[in-house]
Amino acid sequence: MSKKVIQIKNLKKYFGKVKAVDGISFDIEKGEIFGFLGPNGAGKTTTIRCIMNFLYPTSGSISIFGKDAVHDSVFLKSKIGYLPGNVSLNNNWTGKSHIEYIESIRGKSQSARELAEKFDLDLSKKFKNLSSGNKQKLGLVLALMSDPEIVIMDEPTVGLDPLLQNLIYEVLEDLRKKGATILISSHNLSEVERLCNRVGIIKTGKMVTVEPVAKLEGKKLHRVEVRFSDKYQKEEFKVKGVDTIEEITGGFIFTASGDLNPLMQKIAKHKITDIEITHANLEEIFLKFYAKEQK
Repeated sequence: MSKKVIQIKNLKKYFGKVKAVDGISFDIEKGEIFGFLGPNGAGKTTTIRCIMNFLYPTSGSISIFGKDAVHDSVFLKSKIGYLPGNVSLNNNWTGKSHIEYIESIRGKSQSARELAEKFDLDLSKKFKNLSSGNKQKLGLVLALMSDPEIVIMDEPTVGLDPLLQNLIYEVLEDLRKKGATILISSHNLSEVERLCNRVGIIKTGKMVTVEPVAKLEGKKLHRVEVRFSDKYQKEEFKVKGVDTIEEITGGFIFTASGDLNPLMQKIAKHKITDIEITHANLEEIFLKFYAKEQK
């Protein structure tokens, strides 16, 4: 039977009249990677800050390992590796200084320098002299260096190149295999699809759904941009699965869901000069599938 490591019940966080989080509930189980998704301003970061006890909830409760996130905050922080959305550290400390400071609190790390080497991070440079990507790398090392039982990350791979993103994924998957529980707030759909067991979707402070990631994949949208060298009519492309058709010079941009084959069969009847097929972004998926589900 699965064990719920994080339990959030009817969490509300108001800033005056602004309802940043408005009564959300969800659980995260031991050993799973849970994706927390939503448009900008949806309440993701506010929820994470409440979990970390950086913000006090207006009402509701957060339980971690069966303990209260507010009253047992000091103990719980010793179990959590945290990466904020914008890594901000001591400008005049080197990476080495930051690691030694964490070690003075949590004990000697077996993996800090190994992670830095894996991420190709120079620990001798001061934080203020690091590029944005290297600042993110240092934040990742500090979050993961103590082999935490829970990892909470707000946009973990922002600003990182694809090779390093894949390294991060491997590290997180290894942590999961060891039994760690991981919460990731992300805008990166392919990241979520690769890593997560389940996703929770939040919109304007309210939880829209919690579902297996496979169900989210079933809602995948494609964006097809195509240009032709022969004559064509917009009407012939109005087939099953095509949701929108936007006219461009020499062709169209289609947004399509489900089976792409009916559309591709129509396109193949023409002389194609250029075609590009990409996945629609999360915001487009929200607009299509979740706009009407919010109460």
